Amino acid sequence: MELRGNLDPAAAWREIRCELRRVLGDSSYEIWIAPLEVRALEENRLLIAAPAATQGWVANRFGRVLESCAQSVLGTAIRVVVEGAAGVHKPIRSGGETASAPAAGLNPRYSFDQFVIGDGNRLAHAACLAVAELPGQAYNPLFLHAPPGLGKTHLLHAIGNYVRAFGGGSAVRYTTAESFTNHFIRALSSRSLERFKQTYRDVDVLLIDDVQFLASKARTEEEFFHTFNALYENGRQLVLTCDRLPQALLGVEERLRERFEAGLVADVHPPDFCTRVAILRKRATLDNVPLADFAVLELIAQRIQDNVRALEGALIRIVAYHSLTGAPIDTELTTKVLDTMYPRSTTKSPPAAAQIQAAVAAFYEISTSELLSSNRAARISWPRQVAIYLTRELTGNSLQAIGAAFGGRNHATILHACKRVAKSAGVDRHVDAELQQLRQQVLAARDDRSC
Repeated sequence: MELRGNLDPAAAWREIRCELRRVLGDSSYEIWIAPLEVRALEENRLLIAAPAATQGWVANRFGRVLESCAQSVLGTAIRVVVEGAAGVHKPIRSGGETASAPAAGLNPRYSFDQFVIGDGNRLAHAACLAVAELPGQAYNPLFLHAPPGLGKTHLLHAIGNYVRAFGGGSAVRYTTAESFTNHFIRALSSRSLERFKQTYRDVDVLLIDDVQFLASKARTEEEFFHTFNALYENGRQLVLTCDRLPQALLGVEERLRERFEAGLVADVHPPDFCTRVAILRKRATLDNVPLADFAVLELIAQRIQDNVRALEGALIRIVAYHSLTGAPIDTELTTKVLDTMYPRSTTKSPPAAAQIQAAVAAFYEISTSELLSSNRAARISWPRQVAIYLTRELTGNSLQAIGAAFGGRNHATILHACKRVAKSAGVDRHVDAELQQLRQQVLAARDDRSC
């Protein structure tokens, strides 16, 4: 793509900033990108001014993303130079590999190499790697579900980046359900529906993030249904992410839910303490974070337990404090920043429903997907009722909230499960012992602080 000419630098920078916010997320954007200013657009170079204290970090840490987003706006010929207050240049390190073409919508920072594997995400990672190596042949569709911030989007982009690097020219497209909807609406209003269909159906791998946002959008669902069928019937790969299981997508048509369940449904659980530390250690190594004391990583992992995005965001903010104040990244600075962002609670927070589900499923040697399914076999229904009972006991959540966490079950079903388990525990010592053992396992997992 040639460089777009006669474009005002300020207008170009506004477009680039919008793309950077989308790719990096609000936290990283506000800390590192918001302070940047455009200095000039000279031939094929975009000069960006950064605060002197953060110039080197921005150039090394975000250089390739800056260049990729600039190319998506200005053309592939553009190169980005990050300048300090005194006009000192910091060229972007290419790393020997060109950035992913922005047309695919992929973030080049998300790869399998940068993904930290733990017990909570092992199945999802293995499934994604298998799909990336054999698109359309391994698991199709692949449906990843987990609460926000646990790495679903990272895995989705990792598939896309892997296929683009090693797929022999296979066409890949990443989008969110919201972007798909907005694109469809624009296509309808501009009478460009055929071009819209080609955009999503003429690819070898389609990656759709957050499909829960398709709920209650009848015309978009209809179009997505036909897109899904067109790709699937031609042996093209589909990978979808969602914050809940397919059967819990009550606002989505049944025929779509059935297709989501037709392949492999893989869940992602919150990382344990050791995995959280490993994630932080890898991020610190990749970004050359000058740690004065590696104990700071354990402090962060102890304070933030159920969200990888928040985990990395805390490290980013600590590095920002270090860059702006010159204070060493030690336990004192880390505690100060964490106390501001995540104040210490005097009482321990209750375990999450997902933690209880995972513990019960492992105890009874079934999968979490089976536990949350509609299967009424005794080997599934009893563990499910035990998990519901413990969730009610240990979290104090309402019956409606528990029902939502267990695949959209209604109030009466949750109440029946609680009553049945309570009655059994009162007359059967074996059941009472199982419940006590499960309580200890769940609470121990919540309080885990060491590897």
